[in-house]
Amino acid sequence: MAERYVFASGKGGVGKSSVALGLARCMNEKGLRVLLADFDIGLRSLDLMLGVTETVVFDWGDVVLGRCSIKDAVINTGNLAFFPAPPEHDEKFTPEALSQLFSALESDFDFIFIDAPAGLGRGFDLACSQAENAVLVTTPDSVCVRSCACAALKLRKSGKEKISLIINRFVEKPVVKHRLLNIDDCIDAVSAKLIGVVPEDRAITESSVTGKQPDKNSPASKAFARISLRMNGERVPLFED
Repeated sequence: MAERYVFASGKGGVGKSSVALGLARCMNEKGLRVLLADFDIGLRSLDLMLGVTETVVFDWGDVVLGRCSIKDAVINTGNLAFFPAPPEHDEKFTPEALSQLFSALESDFDFIFIDAPAGLGRGFDLACSQAENAVLVTTPDSVCVRSCACAALKLRKSGKEKISLIINRFVEKPVVKHRLLNIDDCIDAVSAKLIGVVPEDRAITESSVTGKQPDKNSPASKAFARISLRMNGERVPLFED
């Protein structure tokens, strides 16, 4: 049975989708079967980041609405499979309908990564209802950390207990007062277990634009590799030695 993780942030622009994709690729490289599901209804982005926009015909919304089968909607790229988001919301997109959909997929994958939309509204609730594990992504600034803390609080109120934190786009330099927070400040504010710190890396930005996989030796790619090991229960340092 697949382990389900929802990736959320509260505020947009923190690189949550890049983190979800980077970790999915690392799992894939280890031979693990991963389904990456885009839940950013209407806006969508993962198809562009994966470079598969031209091959998207159906999405998970079409499956729920009975327009196609799961096989028709899931796009396979090796061991990494992609489930596109629908272009608009429908009242039939309920937690119950999505639960039935993902239950039918669990035996085919080792991991299911659900990329939640920004904000704490209906899309956030729908995405989070489909996973027992939550990974919160923030950048080390006060605005994003506060929104991430709000997301963590909402998750706890909904009954989620397995909540982890990833600090993204971290710059290792003296902290500028009132602008950037240090790692301990982020952990204290969100009150979640830190599983990784991803450094600022231009290679990830370029990858998001081109749809091509970044260099495996780039700083962020190495961080994703370490985080993926931690998610699999291995003890590895947060930073490269």
